Amino acid sequence: MKIYLASYQSIMLNKGGPTYKLLQMQATLNKLGYDVSLYDMWDQNITASQDTLFHIFNASLETYSLAVNLIKAGYKYVVNPIFFSNHRYDVLKLYRFLEKILTYPLPRTYSDYELTARICQMASMVLPNTNAEAQLLIKGLNIDSARVRVIPNGVEARFASADADIFFRKFGLQDFILYVGHLGPPRKNGRNIIRALQRLNHPAVIIADVINNEEGRWCLKAMEESSNIHFLNWMDHDDPLLASAYAACRIFILPTRYETPGRAALEAALAGAGIVITPRGGTREYFLDMAEYINPDSVTSIVGGMENALLKPRSDALKKHIMANYTWERIAEQTIQLYQEILKA
Repeated sequence: MKIYLASYQSIMLNKGGPTYKLLQMQATLNKLGYDVSLYDMWDQNITASQDTLFHIFNASLETYSLAVNLIKAGYKYVVNPIFFSNHRYDVLKLYRFLEKILTYPLPRTYSDYELTARICQMASMVLPNTNAEAQLLIKGLNIDSARVRVIPNGVEARFASADADIFFRKFGLQDFILYVGHLGPPRKNGRNIIRALQRLNHPAVIIADVINNEEGRWCLKAMEESSNIHFLNWMDHDDPLLASAYAACRIFILPTRYETPGRAALEAALAGAGIVITPRGGTREYFLDMAEYINPDSVTSIVGGMENALLKPRSDALKKHIMANYTWERIAEQTIQLYQEILKA
């Protein structure tokens, strides 16, 4: 069995959840003894065979050509769509119905929803991260439920033993509020995150890759003017300082517009942090009743969630839950079983 992992061309520049998911999947499967490589678009020696399978991460305009050409070349592939929308199922169905009408006078005009649906329809199996994502694909994009299998996102077990002292010795901070992620993309909700932190008289740390756009520049200026917010530039995912920040914080916040389900929140929870997170995108499936859920559109709701989380006593219940269910070793085992099923079919 030969597995190729593939995604959109700029995935290594984005340094987001899909980047680390793809890399961790490869590393874990290789560690378990399976032949898994990153797809090299310049490799002319790849040939289709009965035991070759591609795994695409992301279903969108950026991966559509890859999916089409894999099918033309005789390959099978599975896809982790990494898809979510705050629109209801019926809104997506109406949107796609109207789109079909418009394609008659405007041929070759497709929305990202249509391309996502086509990639999923051509796949041997569709692998959403959550049941919420699965239902959106099935009911909103009309993907056959028989070809949908939920494979959860994973987290590295190493975060469970993170050392808080590393961060404290370097910055003199502990029991702070922490956000790790991008600032600038609208989905990340940076303005509301910073506005909420400014309302609390509590130290906060933001470790972020700030996008060079209007919102990103606003976030930088607002953080500079905030006496309680300590901004740190983006850290390498393998940097012990990042794991230490998770362990040193009191609560970790991810009040974004949606997550599926939020890799950084899994890492922070495994390091022992309390979690304040968006309810949108299937996060409840992972964090159950052991997190504070807020309305990301309301600064007041975000502030209230943080205040509630700060008042709660420390507990290792969520840490144990994640360790028991969401380590990459467990996720890799589920994934390899699926690969084997598809190649035997």
